[in-house]
Amino acid sequence: MSKMIKMLALCAVTAVALSACSGGKPDASSSITIGIPQDLEDSLDPHEAVAAGTKEILFNIYEGLLKPDETGNLVPAVASNYTISEDGKTYSFTLRDDVKFHNGQPVTAEDVKYSIEKSAGMTGAQSLISAFSNIEKVEIKDEKTVDIVLTEPDIDFPAYVANLNASIIPADNKDPKTKPVGTGPYMYVSRSPQENIILKKFDEYWGEGANITDITLKVIPNADSIVMNLNGGSVDMFARLTSTQTQQLSKNFNILEGEMNLVQAVYLNHAVEPFDNVDVCRALSYAVDVQNILDLTSDGKGFPVGSSMFPSFAKYYVDLTDTYPTDIKKAKELLASAGYPDGFSFSITVPSNYQPHIEAAQVVVEQLKKIGVTADIKLVEWNSWLSDVYSGRQYEATLIGVDASSLTASAMLDRFRSDADNNFTNYSNKEYDDLCAKVRAESSDEERTKIYKDMEKNLADNAANIYIQDMAEFVALSDKYEGYVFYPMYVQDFAKLKLKGQ
Repeated sequence: MSKMIKMLALCAVTAVALSACSGGKPDASSSITIGIPQDLEDSLDPHEAVAAGTKEILFNIYEGLLKPDETGNLVPAVASNYTISEDGKTYSFTLRDDVKFHNGQPVTAEDVKYSIEKSAGMTGAQSLISAFSNIEKVEIKDEKTVDIVLTEPDIDFPAYVANLNASIIPADNKDPKTKPVGTGPYMYVSRSPQENIILKKFDEYWGEGANITDITLKVIPNADSIVMNLNGGSVDMFARLTSTQTQQLSKNFNILEGEMNLVQAVYLNHAVEPFDNVDVCRALSYAVDVQNILDLTSDGKGFPVGSSMFPSFAKYYVDLTDTYPTDIKKAKELLASAGYPDGFSFSITVPSNYQPHIEAAQVVVEQLKKIGVTADIKLVEWNSWLSDVYSGRQYEATLIGVDASSLTASAMLDRFRSDADNNFTNYSNKEYDDLCAKVRAESSDEERTKIYKDMEKNLADNAANIYIQDMAEFVALSDKYEGYVFYPMYVQDFAKLKLKGQ
């Protein structure tokens, strides 16, 4: 029977959306310049995009069979509806009649089959949605109906279908990495590397169309230049500013406040010493004062977390913030018992284009000095972070925000499974792996929720990371515009922006 799944969403790793332009700018009544902290270099192909900063922009270009709305609901997109077989293994999607790609071609069942198989890694590519390994086959029943058959039932499957990495693209697009063609409210026009990305309103969009015709995404990798670009008028909007940055802006900007839906933490590489010793990790957690970090970096705003789940995902969230109350004496005792009575030194790698993470790292460094631990901050460009830290796992610790790729608890928690491709922290715990296997086999939603909470407790008890917060999100929007909407996911919805009074 037809189902619409409502879920609170998550979001977090690592990205910040902002605004700007370069060169000549179209008429202000039909354009906006939005700053972004890094170029979209990991891939414009939605099936290969990794970085949250890339995916939140591609959200405007691509759509899946379903997609999330601003309330956390999964709503029809390329598909008008779907049904589920009695055994829970077959999802039958009915395609809309009026959906076109940005190249003017209608979306066909062949395009859907191709896209799902590609995103599932069934055509030679690596899948970024681990749950898609559960797909047995994709069948075209008729020109408007596509069945996705699973090996085992999975009640979270609709949320995976709504993931950006499951977007529908033309089967005949041979170069989606550099020539993206989707079905979203905005179409890709051009990209000038390290300068800007140009988007244009798609006039044949099947749903409620965008308000602003032209968007220029200006790349501003230097965090110190953001305020200057805003106050100078070259940028109309920038998301995820620090509290300090908002206080430096002119009165021509409205400051909007929401939640980032991510987990900011000092993520530890458990494959290197001394973080292969759980007592060392626990000692660092006892040494860090989360409220002090919030007070010094965001005027006390933010939402402390104790594990890899954030509060707005209320169904699965369990408050574990009291697991490691600040206790310098306890921290020193643990370090001594672990063989480090005089402390040790290590580096915290931080992307240089994310000022909120830099500021948090600076406070952490000072706090760790109290237990004899010396940490230095290693600033790297975003692409270096992706290649060396996330993919290469060549680091000691990193301070970053991790978001969710889909509206499921597993999107936050599955990454700590010892054999997960995205387990960049190298966390390895047999009890945790057993819980991962158990939750996959469980069909009861109530029991799955309990297991997810057990997984969160495992991460907290074993100090998998030094957990800090779900960050408060500050968005600067020129007073010429309105309509910005916060999502329960890490996305930027440009289609809702409009000229004030439009």
